[in-house]
Amino acid sequence: MRRQRGQERRQGRALPGAVGALCRALPPHARPAPDTLRRARFDRPQASLDFWRLLYTLLKQIHGGKWAESDAIGDQIRFVKSVLWYHGYGRPELYQLPSDGSAGSRELLLAFSWLLHRLGLLEQLLARNRVKTGDETSVCMCEDDLPNSQKCTTEIAPEYGLGGRVDVRYLQWLNGRLRFQWRSLHAQHQEQCKLLHKIHLFTSGSHMDQTLGHFSVTETDLIRQPESYKQLLQLLESETMQLEAFLEWKQLEPVYWHWMETVLHNMAEEGNIYKPQDSHVEKGGLPKVTSDSPWADRLTGQMDRLSRDLMALRDRLHELVTHRKAVWCEKVKVREEELQEGFAAAARKIEQSVELKLLDLTNLCAPKKDKAHGPCRLVFRSKHPASKAGLGGSVTREPASVVSATEVIRALQMREASLQRELKQLREECRERLDEIAGGLDGVICVTP
Repeated sequence: MRRQRGQERRQGRALPGAVGALCRALPPHARPAPDTLRRARFDRPQASLDFWRLLYTLLKQIHGGKWAESDAIGDQIRFVKSVLWYHGYGRPELYQLPSDGSAGSRELLLAFSWLLHRLGLLEQLLARNRVKTGDETSVCMCEDDLPNSQKCTTEIAPEYGLGGRVDVRYLQWLNGRLRFQWRSLHAQHQEQCKLLHKIHLFTSGSHMDQTLGHFSVTETDLIRQPESYKQLLQLLESETMQLEAFLEWKQLEPVYWHWMETVLHNMAEEGNIYKPQDSHVEKGGLPKVTSDSPWADRLTGQMDRLSRDLMALRDRLHELVTHRKAVWCEKVKVREEELQEGFAAAARKIEQSVELKLLDLTNLCAPKKDKAHGPCRLVFRSKHPASKAGLGGSVTREPASVVSATEVIRALQMREASLQRELKQLREECRERLDEIAGGLDGVICVTP
């Protein structure tokens, strides 16, 4: 008992340091005062508006949108509720908070802590706001997986969807506007690529790092305007302080989660705790940061068993498909001699569909490889091998994680072809469905577009 009380006293003394490190690890323009979190623990209404603005600013950065302090508080609150609902936050008390921001600071503290754990909020903000001295682009060669919030949608915030019927002309207008903006964005990216290619080509061989060989846009701007290095130096110093605060936060993070468990305990004593059936918050409160958790070992064992079961299932399916395909081919040869040419076209269509399904099944059952994902630095490479030689005629070694543009383009082309086939199949199914509906209407002529 005395040991537990002593531990609680030590954690209480370390709590201001943990909260302060968390606040300093946030972006400078969205950095709350540590007292805001302490007031929110006791559900003080004075901290509600500050917390709404904090969540609005952080989530706007995560989703790549523009934000302004002049935005109405009602719009900020609706945006925060919509984003939290999209990511699967399951406490209905948050969505019942007033739209003027006059109450609910403790609920907002819980939502903020949930974002820290579930989305890796600090890590995402640090990666998005880091100072980029090189020319980068975003590369993703992963499969398109639906987020968890889309796999199990709920009806927590139905007011954020489209209510009632929508005029088809409005949808056509939105589609045309989206196409126009997409073409404009594509043209801007093409122009940016042309300018980057010119800079990389004209500065080739000027960089001290022979693995790069050329200057980036930032480095070229520093050469043209040397006085701008002060601003870059200030940004680097601010990022360094933010990273130091993040390291301090990772050391004191267990103290914060223990503090949040006391917040949940106080809410349970007050009788306003809510335990939804499909909530993402575990029964024991917010997660504890431990290196050797028993649930991690069980999860690893279950994943291993699942992997073995999937491999065995894939082998069984492959044998079954091979046998069925052989039997089907024999039947097709007999039927093709009896029926007309229309059956051959239908058979080819079915065969293509089967091949696509088998290809998707193979991709799903195949062991996952480490594919490029995230920001990558753009480095210009000449087609001539002589240009790869560094100082003294030595050939520079490529990093292990290099991904060529040809590989990315090939992966995107394969993905595009798969999506085109799926789109064509869906269009044919919709056309057949419309033909069935039109066949039941007397005196109505339907003209396909």
